[in-house]
Amino acid sequence: MNLYPINAGNLKLDGGAMFGVVPKTLWNRTNPADANNMIDIATRCLLIEDGNRLILIDNGMGNKQSDKFYSYYHPWGDFNLDKSLKINGFHRDDITDVFMTHLHFDHCGGSIQWNKDKTGYEPAFKNALFWSNKDHWEWATKPNRRERASFLKENIMPMEESGQLQFTSLPKNDLLKNSELGFDIFFANGHTDKQMIPLVNYKGKTIAFMADLLPTVGHLPLPYVMGYDTRPLLTLDEKESFLNMAVDNNFYLFLEHDAHNEIITVQKTEKGVRLKEVFTTQDIFN
Repeated sequence: MNLYPINAGNLKLDGGAMFGVVPKTLWNRTNPADANNMIDIATRCLLIEDGNRLILIDNGMGNKQSDKFYSYYHPWGDFNLDKSLKINGFHRDDITDVFMTHLHFDHCGGSIQWNKDKTGYEPAFKNALFWSNKDHWEWATKPNRRERASFLKENIMPMEESGQLQFTSLPKNDLLKNSELGFDIFFANGHTDKQMIPLVNYKGKTIAFMADLLPTVGHLPLPYVMGYDTRPLLTLDEKESFLNMAVDNNFYLFLEHDAHNEIITVQKTEKGVRLKEVFTTQDIFN
């Protein structure tokens, strides 16, 4: 097995939205805001090369939305999905499976693209299966009013229409062992219903792709919960459970949204679970 970080592009989000009720004087220490209160955000995806399978976990916002749409998110840097795949020796047509932790636009927008004459949409990965789960798909295709702006029909429905959509099994508790993709999955419901956190066994290490359960290092303290979460009190419990499991099993936490820290480990302290070490993906994957 080989692992590759795939940078699908950087953006900025409102720091207050990213940290909910936590005062700016606290979160600004770890995630400094600009003059418009915006903080740096990555869409760092993970590519798994395992035998004949090439599995891409999440794929960023994509490039089919309007200039007005992207202006809300202040893209920065010169990375994109295709460029990052090419640097690692791959093309999107090589991808066999696209696994989406959840269907918010910044995690699955790259799944679908315009067709050639821009009269409709088509899969951006023509040879891949698209993986979600039945409960989250139901949640995303019949969205509540709070999340409706994050579940964009043009990102979601063409997957089903293409015939390339697949669902993972659902666990009896919060952990699915040895999923159809070959890795374990932790299911979390605080951010959105049935978000999936992959746990990849790599050279004796467990790489946990944290998605929106732990967006950045700054979100390690339990009350530091995003304003975007639909069930923030549930997120508190899920973070506590997962972070304790991460300490006990020495997980390496792959941070999708932290623009400046790629992989971390954590430890128990008097203040709760906190940062232990910071690694680059090159440190761990090479």
